[in-house]
Amino acid sequence: MQNRWVSFYLLMAFLFTSACGQGEVQPVSFMVFGEPAELKAYQDLVAAFEKQHPEIKVELIHIPSQGDYRKRLAADLVGGEPADVVLINYRRFSGLAIKNAFEPLGPYLEKSDLIAYDDFYALSMRAFSLNDQVICIPQNISSLVAFYNKDVFDAAGIPYPDAGWTWDDFISASKALTLDVDSDGRIDQYGAGVEPTLIRVAPFVWQNGGKVSINNALTLADPLDLEAVQWFVDWQVTHHIVPNAVEEKAESSESRFINGRTAIYFNSRRLVPTFREINAFDWDIAPLPVGRSDATILHSDAYCLPSASKHKQAAWTFIEYANSIDGQTLVSQSGRTVPSLIQVAESDAFLDPNAKPAHSRVFLDVIPFTLRLPQQANWADIEEICDEELQRAFFGEVSALEAMQSAVKRALPLFTENE
Repeated sequence: MQNRWVSFYLLMAFLFTSACGQGEVQPVSFMVFGEPAELKAYQDLVAAFEKQHPEIKVELIHIPSQGDYRKRLAADLVGGEPADVVLINYRRFSGLAIKNAFEPLGPYLEKSDLIAYDDFYALSMRAFSLNDQVICIPQNISSLVAFYNKDVFDAAGIPYPDAGWTWDDFISASKALTLDVDSDGRIDQYGAGVEPTLIRVAPFVWQNGGKVSINNALTLADPLDLEAVQWFVDWQVTHHIVPNAVEEKAESSESRFINGRTAIYFNSRRLVPTFREINAFDWDIAPLPVGRSDATILHSDAYCLPSASKHKQAAWTFIEYANSIDGQTLVSQSGRTVPSLIQVAESDAFLDPNAKPAHSRVFLDVIPFTLRLPQQANWADIEEICDEELQRAFFGEVSALEAMQSAVKRALPLFTENE
């Protein structure tokens, strides 16, 4: 009898252990960056995913600052302990992908019943491919646009910017909207706001027929490139339609726009969740002012699966859901992204005219002339050099020519460093 009870308890223990093994929850960590309003989009995404996949528990790691996020990601990859899913901008993707930091997702995509390559805008997929192999899956296909305060345009009797407005139109409107309201000798409202960085000036260089970079070298000191850079620098140096260095440090142009003290602010889609919290004034978006031709710049992030992940299949299940119709619809409704999934981009989830901005279609209309910066192993370092030199010129420390010549010279060794 005693042996029977022993056998019974052993059987129960085996069955209990087996049941626990079958129902074991798989952990997946997902690291993101962004302001609180942006974070909410990913919290909603994780909640919806876990409801459909109770067998997977997602730990959402939030790093507010993009700079801190990049440092944390670099350290985690070097240390071999990255999150299972990370968001990467295409401009920083190549340097990591070349070092095999990410598991190629092409083979996973080919087997998926939820998503397929042709479901996405080709531009966004190419941005995250290397040697014709899909490495990461893009969540968005955003670009640089002009956010504008409709109330200050109305007060000044100036027409809203729209498709086809020119460089001259922009300068004229920005001058008229730069105001010393209380006549104390200090500007209270600026006509424009922008970060003096390469990703802000590049589309204007392309519009002017410049290249930014070609044949393993920057071209920013070439005549057409330099002409556009000079026009951009003149916003501050000559026209004073944007804050100077001291004013920008005291309060960023983003903050000035939110507080109603900047008429036009250049940025991508990612700030829409934050801007939707503005109650003091009405706002919308327009394409960039046009030079010799139309051009804007790609802003795109992708879900990447680090090669060092210990939970690859579960991580892919999350990435697959995040880029499905359900997943991209959720994040799109938050305002955070311009969906890379064509069906979602063309749906009311993104184009709803009752959700700001009213003219979200601008982001889709500009896709045919949206360009991207080159895939280059050291591009992040090259871009940092360009930003440093642009800022020196923008805030009047050196001429545009001196700054661009310096950028070209400083960046040149980085183009061939890893060859």
